[in-house]
Amino acid sequence: MKLASYWLDTAPPFTGGTSDDLAGRADVVVIGGGFTGLSAAIALAKNGADVVLIDASRVGAGASGRNGGQCNNGLAADFRGAVEQLGLAQARTLYRAYDAAVDTVERLVREEEIDCDFARTGKIKLAAKPEHYEKLARTHEVLAREVDPDTKLVPAPAMRSEIGTDRYHGGLVFGKSASMHMGKFVHGLARAATRHGVRIYENAPVTKLNRVRGYEHEVITSRGTIRASQVLLATGTSTVGPFFHYRRRIVPIGSFIIVTEPLPTETVDALMPTRRMATDSKNVGSYFRITPDNRLLFGGRARFAMSNPLSDAKSGKILERTMHAVFPSLRGVGIDYCWGGLVDMTADRLPRAGEHDGVFYSMGYSGHGTQMSTHMGVVMAEVMSGKPEANIWRDMEWPAIPGHFGPPWFLPFVGAYYRLQDILH
Repeated sequence: MKLASYWLDTAPPFTGGTSDDLAGRADVVVIGGGFTGLSAAIALAKNGADVVLIDASRVGAGASGRNGGQCNNGLAADFRGAVEQLGLAQARTLYRAYDAAVDTVERLVREEEIDCDFARTGKIKLAAKPEHYEKLARTHEVLAREVDPDTKLVPAPAMRSEIGTDRYHGGLVFGKSASMHMGKFVHGLARAATRHGVRIYENAPVTKLNRVRGYEHEVITSRGTIRASQVLLATGTSTVGPFFHYRRRIVPIGSFIIVTEPLPTETVDALMPTRRMATDSKNVGSYFRITPDNRLLFGGRARFAMSNPLSDAKSGKILERTMHAVFPSLRGVGIDYCWGGLVDMTADRLPRAGEHDGVFYSMGYSGHGTQMSTHMGVVMAEVMSGKPEANIWRDMEWPAIPGHFGPPWFLPFVGAYYRLQDILH
C-alpha cells in the first residue's frame, strides 16, 4: 500500500516548471498551483496578460491532487436549508453557479484537449437512515420544482440498480454531476497554462507580500522576488506563507481516502453499475466512486485530524473497515493507495472570493471544490479584468472564526459533536 495520492501517482507528470529564479515583474502573479490558480492563469494569459504562477510545492500537490475525484453540481449544504437561510432567489443563484462550474470544467477539458476521463456519470446522495430518505424526498420536491429538474429519487426497493449493497434506504440522483481523473486534469491544466505563455515556478513558497500601491505588490519567495501589477491568492488551506487573515476564516479539516487494487469488471458492475459518484447522508460520512481503471475509491472524514503519514495510515484502517461494512464482498481485496488531504472549510460551507488589502482571492470551497475552484479561477480572471459583477460571492461577509488563530485545536470536539448528531438523527 502506497501512502500517496492515486491521482498524482497514476497521472503523467508535469515537467514544464521554470528553473530560473524569480525576478522582474509580471502583470499578474498567481499564488497557488491548483485548479483555481491554473484555470485563472489560463484565462488571464488568453486575455493577453503576462502571468507568473508560483506554488509552495508542486503543481496539484494540495487539495486539487488529493481529493475524492468528484465533480458535482449542487450545494454542499441542503438546498432547502439554503432557501430558508438565504431566500429562494439567492439559493437559486448559488445552486446554478455549481451547474455552471461543472460546465466550465467540461469546457476546459474540451478546449485544452485534456485527457482526464471526464464523464457526466451523475451523483447519488445515499440515505443512511429511513428518515434521511424522507428528508431527501422533501429536498427533491423543492429542487425539481425550483432549480434542478435533472434530479430524481431512487426508493429503497430500486437501490440495487444503483449500488450493490443493502446498507442504504434510498437515494437522490443529481444528473449533471461528473467524474474525472484529478491528476490528469490538474497536470493537463498546467501544460495548457504553459502553452498559453504562463511561467510556472514550483517549490517557491511565498514568505512575504509587500503592497506597493493599489493592487501592485512585491511578492517575495524562497526563489526570488517579483513585482506584480495584480496578485491572485489561490492557496486554499495553505499552512505556509503570510496569509494569517485567511487562516482565521478557514478551518482545515482532514479528509482521507483509500483505493483498492484493480477489480474485475463483473465486480465493478455489481458494486456500482451506473458508475455514479456516491456520498452518504451522515455528518461523518463516506464517499466513493469507481476509478477509470476499475478500482474502488473510498473516502471520508474517518478521523477529525490533520493529514500526515501516520494520521493517513490510521485513517486508512478505519476507512477499510467502513468499506467492508458497505461492501462485504470486498473483504480480502487489497488496498493499493491511502492518503489524506485538507478541506478548506468555511463556517457556512460556502466559498469566498473577492479582494482584501489589494490582493484578489478565491478559496473556502468546503469539500465541493473540484468544479467551483476551476470555475472561480475563470471568474476571478474576469474580475481582475474589470468585471466585479462576475463574482456572485463578492457581497458575502466573511468574519473570522472565534477562537481560531492557527492549527484547529477544536477538531476533536467538532468530531465528537457530529458523531453524536449521527447517532441521534
